[in-house]
Amino acid sequence: MPDLRDWYDTPLYYDIIFDAGTPGEADFLEAVHHLYGPQGRSRRLLEPACGSGRLVLEMARRGWKVDGFDGNPNMLAYARERLKAAELHAELWEDQLQRFTPGKNQPYDLAHCLVSSFKYLLHGRDAAACLRRIADCLRPGGLFVLGVHLTDYAHNPEEHERWQAERDGIRVTCDTHTWPANPETRLEELRTRLRITHGGHTHVQETQWQFRTYNAAQMRALLRRVPALELVACHDFTHDIHATRPLDDSYSDIVLILRRR
Repeated sequence: MPDLRDWYDTPLYYDIIFDAGTPGEADFLEAVHHLYGPQGRSRRLLEPACGSGRLVLEMARRGWKVDGFDGNPNMLAYARERLKAAELHAELWEDQLQRFTPGKNQPYDLAHCLVSSFKYLLHGRDAAACLRRIADCLRPGGLFVLGVHLTDYAHNPEEHERWQAERDGIRVTCDTHTWPANPETRLEELRTRLRITHGGHTHVQETQWQFRTYNAAQMRALLRRVPALELVACHDFTHDIHATRPLDDSYSDIVLILRRR
């Protein structure tokens, strides 16, 4: 039987699974900043829901002044240790998406939340509050890069995804199961199982949680509640700066480029 626990309480395993995409995501963020961002480019960055700090570390390596926050103290402790080992610095603190206090490096040129963490905000009022707070701490012309998985309620089957990665003799297999969203409540149920093999021993841990869902029209409606942010472009989870997409329901994994008016 799997061990029921929050996978954010085990940041090493989380980091192993997601870290392979870090350089490409950082390249994309810098390209977005160059293409759509403010003049002057003081390179001040905020990462809400920064998790294990993989992008905090990478962007600090590239010379950005980075602030980040997360709701899980274990993730933050792991991120601080990684920064310390690399002899780099970022301001990190524990906070919540819908009510965070900005760090000392504001106003920011760039903020980002790339991996659907925004969907942890289960109520529309909290989602709008998060966007307003981010808008308030961006400089005019500053960008918020928001990645979300859109839901097509008419074609919404159960989904299963699997990733596997290895580091320092630790192999982690991540299986995520998503059940069809309820179009009335706009909630979907998710389950993630991590199978960890280390030193000849294997154990499995399971996390269950919910996401708030959006189709393209619902996302547009949310953005209308935050007029300080304008949608200037959409990309997708391939993070190809040369490929844009419309904000519609033709593609699920969308990256919104929002600019402070």
